[in-house]
Amino acid sequence: MSEKNKKKQIIKKNSSAASVESYKNKIVTFLKAYGKKSMPLSELESKCKTKKSGRENFTEAFSQLRTEGVIMMKKGMKAALCSRVKAYPGTVTRLSRTFGFAMTDDGVEYFIPGKCMLGAMPNDRVLISPIASRSGEPEGEVLDILEFGSSQLTGKIEFEDGRPYLVPDTASRNHIIIVREESIPFENGDKVLAEIVYRGRRHAEHKVKITLVFGSSEYAASTAASILVMHGAPTAFPDEVLKEARKISEGGVQEYCFNNREDLRNMTIFTIDGAESKDLDDAVSVQKTKKGYCLGVHIADVSHYVKGNSALDKEALMRGTSIYYADKVIPMLPKELSNGICSLNPNEDRLTLSAFMELDKDGNMLSYRFCKSVIRSRVKGVYSEINRILEGSETAEIAEKYGAVRDNITLMNELADKLIAKKQLRHAPEIETTESKLIINEDGICCDVQPRERGKAERIIEEFMLTANEAAAKLAKDKKVPFVYRIHEAPPEEKSELLHEMLPKYGFECPPFSEFKPAHAAKILESARGTEKFEAINMLVLRSMAKAKYSPEPLGHFGLVLDDYAHFTSPIRRYPDLAIHRIITDILAGYNNEWLSKRYSGFAVNASERSSAAEVRAVTIERECEDCYKAEYMKAHIGESFTAKISGVTEFGFYAELPNTVEGLVHIRTLPEGEYDYTEPVALTEKFSGVSYTLGQTVQVICAAVNVSDGTIDFVLDDDEQEEEE
Repeated sequence: MSEKNKKKQIIKKNSSAASVESYKNKIVTFLKAYGKKSMPLSELESKCKTKKSGRENFTEAFSQLRTEGVIMMKKGMKAALCSRVKAYPGTVTRLSRTFGFAMTDDGVEYFIPGKCMLGAMPNDRVLISPIASRSGEPEGEVLDILEFGSSQLTGKIEFEDGRPYLVPDTASRNHIIIVREESIPFENGDKVLAEIVYRGRRHAEHKVKITLVFGSSEYAASTAASILVMHGAPTAFPDEVLKEARKISEGGVQEYCFNNREDLRNMTIFTIDGAESKDLDDAVSVQKTKKGYCLGVHIADVSHYVKGNSALDKEALMRGTSIYYADKVIPMLPKELSNGICSLNPNEDRLTLSAFMELDKDGNMLSYRFCKSVIRSRVKGVYSEINRILEGSETAEIAEKYGAVRDNITLMNELADKLIAKKQLRHAPEIETTESKLIINEDGICCDVQPRERGKAERIIEEFMLTANEAAAKLAKDKKVPFVYRIHEAPPEEKSELLHEMLPKYGFECPPFSEFKPAHAAKILESARGTEKFEAINMLVLRSMAKAKYSPEPLGHFGLVLDDYAHFTSPIRRYPDLAIHRIITDILAGYNNEWLSKRYSGFAVNASERSSAAEVRAVTIERECEDCYKAEYMKAHIGESFTAKISGVTEFGFYAELPNTVEGLVHIRTLPEGEYDYTEPVALTEKFSGVSYTLGQTVQVICAAVNVSDGTIDFVLDDDEQEEEE
């Protein structure tokens, strides 16, 4: 094609684009002039003076405006401006079997009843119209689906009258028709991934084909695999990323890498982690000084290997964090790095970024400094073994293993006590939470669930990491450079007001405040600690808290009562830590503020936003997978009676938690017959008898049913046991 013809084509394309744009302007102008009424499409087309030659551009302009949520079609082929008829463009964010949620482009989240969803799926662009609310929160209906999002959904196969159907995990209570000739082979009861091949106006009218079979829905491992796929968690690394990782691993730690690093290999430095940990990214050292202590926290220098904008870096940013569930991990970095060259394995030279904090005799930070370093960990410390040492109950084998660092452990324990006392003086609220430990047998089945123990060794490392994290944030703030901070804002006003309202009902006074501060939360918890109401008060305070997240602004940490805080200590498994290592490295290299600001301002914003989103995704995946494994464990205990505590109350019943952290729902329909009032968020009370089921209350329950595929456990009250107690 000649240059002249090319230019003609470009001019023609530009002219066409301008013509579509001019039609868009005309359509909006005429609809605005029409007032609140909707205009017949034929009249709108006529007003826009659409000739036969321009009909294609008019249609395209109209279609674009609909997709953008600017205009909508009403019954009778009439068009209207969305803003005039109170219809707002947004995105479906969540979906359950009976309802969904959609977020408008202005950030307002609407609850959408299932019958008002119009068959919309997660990530669909939709048009939302407000409807009368039953709860006081925004409630709406989907008027139109502007653009389809995901067409994938998970569920299990069920046969009915010899015909297979998909029972989706979300989206509908109805069976969905499977187009069998387009599907891969499957069996009754399989957990599967399906793709929508036909969309109806209700979820039950969709048709799907099966694209992937995970295995039997009776096994938690199959359901966990489906959860990973639905949340878009990448389980395999691209070839380019693996190639980079292998090259780094094969290169090893060479002597020339020690240039411009402090050689700390003669210092007594060692790691302390769980027995099963393989990605050891932090090591510690403590020395006595004239003024108090010198605490060293030495972190794997992942940024030395993972360079900005490399394939490894892009993949790490996309993943955001490692995901841990059951006995498995989906790492942020390939194992060649996470378990290999970056892991601070004992008796191996490792490149680190070290933080040294000078503390006085009470644990107050006097000064800090950071440096590039090389270390050689003395021993792979294990929490349970060090707890035995601190308790004085270690075996001869443990005593021998830690012989060279025994004095250091004693000194670390001493310093940790000072740091814990300092935290208490800051009035940091000590909210109690219990994590679960899932025991998985050789067949991959959950055979036990236990509360995860947290001894003094865990507290020691936690306090040391907090101190290093604070120092990292102080460095960035002092240098006035872009950074990724870990922030925890004060509770929203409505939640602190709810505390004011609820505490007296439990017999506790809420301290007077015009602004809710950490000291108020600490005082509430301390007044309840040791009483039978503590679990309820602890839960109320916990639920009043805002969610921690990442931010390019140093907004402080409410829960820790710190003005300066960041995540510095886990660059193998968290991207924000890797991000700030890269910034600290350039600070140490002597780059000026102007250069640092230019290089990292946008990066800090992007890393904060994406890391916060990745963290939410990881927490959701871990929780959903854990629920499935717990349900799998409880299959062997159906019909058994347990003592439990009410851990959550809703309008449809209450949740009861067993001592081993397993939680199940006691549905309102299984409670003694009556009329129940719901006092959000703490109690269900029968109107006439006055019988109440309250947060923190002890109840006797029977495991009635489990659903591994959904990760749900159903309890019913054990009436016989309750009557005996009375």
